[in-house]
Amino acid sequence: MADESEIAAQRGDIPRTQAAAAGREVVLFDLVDKVGRAAAQAGRRDLVRRLVNTRDRLRDPHVRVIVVGEFKQGKSKLVNALVNAPACPVDDDIATTVPTTVGYAAEPSATVLVQAEDEARGPAVRQDVPLADLAEYVSAKGNPDNVRRIVSAEVLLPREILRGGLRLVDSPGVGGLDSRSALLTLSALSSAHAVILVSDASQEYTEPEMQFLRHAMRVSPNVAAVLAKTDLYPHWREIEHIDRGHLTKIGDIPIFAVSSDLRLLAAEQRDAELNDESGFPALVSHLRQDILERAELIHERSAVHDLASVVDQLTIALRSELTALVDPEITPRLLVQLEEAKVRADEFRSRSARWQVTLTDGVADLIADMEHDLRDRLRKVQREAEASIDDGDPGPIWDQITEWLDQRISAAVSETFVWTDERARWLSEQVAELFLEGEESIPAIDVADAAGVLDPVDSIATLDEGRMSAAEKIFIGVRGSYGGVLMVGLATGLIGLPLINPFSLIAGVIVGRRAFREDMGTRLARRQAEAKNIVRRHIDEVIFQAGKQLKDRLRLVQRAARDHFGAMADELHRSFTEAVTAAKQAAGVESGKREERIKQLRLQLRQLDALRAEVAPEQMPMRMVAEGTKVVTP
Repeated sequence: MADESEIAAQRGDIPRTQAAAAGREVVLFDLVDKVGRAAAQAGRRDLVRRLVNTRDRLRDPHVRVIVVGEFKQGKSKLVNALVNAPACPVDDDIATTVPTTVGYAAEPSATVLVQAEDEARGPAVRQDVPLADLAEYVSAKGNPDNVRRIVSAEVLLPREILRGGLRLVDSPGVGGLDSRSALLTLSALSSAHAVILVSDASQEYTEPEMQFLRHAMRVSPNVAAVLAKTDLYPHWREIEHIDRGHLTKIGDIPIFAVSSDLRLLAAEQRDAELNDESGFPALVSHLRQDILERAELIHERSAVHDLASVVDQLTIALRSELTALVDPEITPRLLVQLEEAKVRADEFRSRSARWQVTLTDGVADLIADMEHDLRDRLRKVQREAEASIDDGDPGPIWDQITEWLDQRISAAVSETFVWTDERARWLSEQVAELFLEGEESIPAIDVADAAGVLDPVDSIATLDEGRMSAAEKIFIGVRGSYGGVLMVGLATGLIGLPLINPFSLIAGVIVGRRAFREDMGTRLARRQAEAKNIVRRHIDEVIFQAGKQLKDRLRLVQRAARDHFGAMADELHRSFTEAVTAAKQAAGVESGKREERIKQLRLQLRQLDALRAEVAPEQMPMRMVAEGTKVVTP
């Protein structure tokens, strides 16, 4: 009888190539150890540190897939159906308010990350919780207004679909994908390998959902859509057809129509036909083949690049010394070539290097463009808000105006963050091309992280609704009518009429009504002016806070790129320096020791060549900074 893994493979939950992938990972770990020992023997601690980072990346191959969507679309149940376990709380009255990550472990467990009352006192602390009680920590019902100060939650389960490093993140639902809460959800996409947007089959995509998908495609490399709850809506195929039409307008986004209830029922009854009807096999295949395997390939390629680079740098000094020992006549030409390469590597370390200048100028230009883009978008929002205020009395509808303003500001800030993230990635790639042609290692850029951007911004101020009590209305009317009665009464008194007469009373009513209208107009103008000032002050605060955070993050990008490429330049400079030293020292080796040294060098080079062949047999040796530097191989 087939074991659980084989059954899962037949269902499509795990790929048949998983064993082969695991074998490649073991080989890479072994190669990292071998190359690390060679670097340590050569005294290259800088290269050893680089390989330590490589090993750390290989040890953490997690692939984060974020499940996003509006409230009550079936996100949590989708995650549960994927892992066939109650990992995320699901109930009609439960709304997830804390990001919950579901990953692999041999034993099931649950932990929450709790923030201290005073964030300045220290980082958040992990706390183990019973898996059955997780809803008390991550839901709006069990943890209203997040009184427990939960930052995130993690659930670990022994499920084959998670064993390869897949980590599903059930994100909090948002009341509208153009709201402020959606900005926080969007911020997580920049660190995710893939995004799944969940929308139920009750209706076609809304405009906020389409806008969110456009943002997600620009931030995340892999976006998919899920049409959930197909078992509840008989017309789901019509909705799927309409949604496919919407998706084709913005890009190549696959859509999967699924029923989580059917999937869970199929798992309970071990019914393969029912499982196929649920639509999940296609979604699971997408997760494994288009996301997990692609991420594994990227991890492997990055590790291979680091290993090849280290082996090539270790080889330079050995080949230079061997060439000088075997053929002393070409030593002067060899030294000239190596000195030129050393000078060029040294130039790469200086602030006047092209990549340094490009990075510095690029970040400065990007900061200026970002500020202009943010101000331009928010000024448009301000003009729209002021126009709507001029159209009527903002007092009675101030709550609707503030809600609209909050959505428009969040959308504008999100667009600026996404745009800045794209520009930052482009700048990093430009710097990489200038630094070293063919270099694939680019520092991680995380500018689109918008978490907490609008937290320092106070809520929009309240505005007087402009409603008057009956006493106020009577007072204003009486105050205006008094002047009319007095004026006409004095005039009619000249013809013998008393001060209070029909004519003076009519005049009082007319003048009082006019005074009332004038007072109402003055109050309206004052409320409109106050509303505009509130909008201007709020937008100024958003520009100040969001602009400051974007500047800080762009400077972090600059430092990360500078340190990354600077460390590589230091490695290359040291490699060429040691090559020059080795070539010079070879000239002073005694004739009796020359043959013995040649044998040692050839043995070491054969070992490095063997490692190089194991690392990437199909690749040519790394093209060094100094093009044209050719070391003779005996």
